[in-house]
Amino acid sequence: MRRFSYLAVLSVCCLLQTGSVDAQSTKVPNSSGEVKLTFAPVVKRTAPSVVNIYTRRVVQQRAPSLFNDPFFRRFFGENGAERFGMPRERIQNSLGSGVIVREDGIVITNNHVIADSDEITVVLSDRREFDAEIVGTDERTDLAVLRINNAPADLPALKLGDADALEVGDLVLAIGNPFGVGQTVTSGIVSAVARSNVGVSDFRSFIQTDAAINPGNSGGALVSIDGSLVGINTAIYSRDGGSVGIGFAIPTPMVRVVLDSILKEGKAVRAWLGASGQSVSSEIAEALGLDRPLGVIVNTVFPGSPGDDAGIAVGDVLMSVNGREILDAENLRYRLATLVVGQTADVDLFRNGAKKTVRVKLVKPPEDPPRNEIELSDQLPPFGGSTIANMNPALAEELGVQPDEGVVVLRLKRRSFARQSGLAPGDYILSINGQEIKRVSDLEASLAQPSRKWTFSIKRAGRVIQRSIGL
Repeated sequence: MRRFSYLAVLSVCCLLQTGSVDAQSTKVPNSSGEVKLTFAPVVKRTAPSVVNIYTRRVVQQRAPSLFNDPFFRRFFGENGAERFGMPRERIQNSLGSGVIVREDGIVITNNHVIADSDEITVVLSDRREFDAEIVGTDERTDLAVLRINNAPADLPALKLGDADALEVGDLVLAIGNPFGVGQTVTSGIVSAVARSNVGVSDFRSFIQTDAAINPGNSGGALVSIDGSLVGINTAIYSRDGGSVGIGFAIPTPMVRVVLDSILKEGKAVRAWLGASGQSVSSEIAEALGLDRPLGVIVNTVFPGSPGDDAGIAVGDVLMSVNGREILDAENLRYRLATLVVGQTADVDLFRNGAKKTVRVKLVKPPEDPPRNEIELSDQLPPFGGSTIANMNPALAEELGVQPDEGVVVLRLKRRSFARQSGLAPGDYILSINGQEIKRVSDLEASLAQPSRKWTFSIKRAGRVIQRSIGL
């Protein structure tokens, strides 16, 4: 070992003499401060803004069918199951993390942390506890906004940074409450950006990190080395529930839009382009003369939409939005979802061998035509027990589907005429007994005409299906 050290010193000296190594880069540290490397200053600034979230909900338990039999009820009574130690209700507890983003007590977390909860308790890093209420949720991004009740005036809010500025290899910290052990800080690097193959939300463009993230970290902070919030930790890849160095966070551009719109309108509101398509494959890129498979080739433009008004047409390849490259269809959806309604966006596209830039005015998806959502009477064949509505861009955005014209089935009761007729959520009702159905009013008029035989057509996943039901 000593011989190796002598050789190493000799080699360095030789390199210094030849000028291959900068003498200043090999300077001996003059103090302990130059030797010590620590994240402590960043943690001291950011950790107080990360909270633990505890939720409680009452879960109804089904008693064994034995106790539903009238014969046994005569002997054991209506509460027979409880008499044998089988309570009808039980309390279910869960935990997670959150981040204070406004000094007045606004907390951002994951929707799955607080979903279906009856009580929410927020615990600060200094162990103070407060009740909290839900301001709004967005299942499609798995984000939720809470408000701390009777919030003190000294709450430390964490500033939202720019996750788009992150690069692979940047240092990050993950702060949360893994396994309920208490606030924990882990460090790592950004392993990847714009990960789209993580099926935990409808808008898939995640920051991937190898900072240890475990159950209980959900809703916690992913912090950059300058102390700003760059993501909300939301999911991990794991075989046994523990960290294997692959964690995912929702980037702050998405967090900011959801947070602002929920605080302003009570729900998440996203900008609507009105144009969609498919990812450019290698074959498509070669056919169009593109140097690589990048972007989205447009196959649908909604009439009167912002995209239509801006001149986007079927066959165009959307290449970037506000200077940010569009990698694929999932990335396009993410980029559009991070834009602010009321502003404009520059969209670069490729058309007929040339590049072009169009300016799009961002608006909310319209309620046109009015959705007119109704639930049909259980006794009304052949669609009784179904909830239907006029499809429009606003409803399509809520459902996470492409808008289409017509009457769509939203929900079905378990035992209903509609299920017996073979309907399924997402079906479009095209005609009934030869009458074309374009609006809910058309369907109501058709069903008001008595008939002993119902013939109707539906569209499911682009395929038209004919059905006939006799009474």
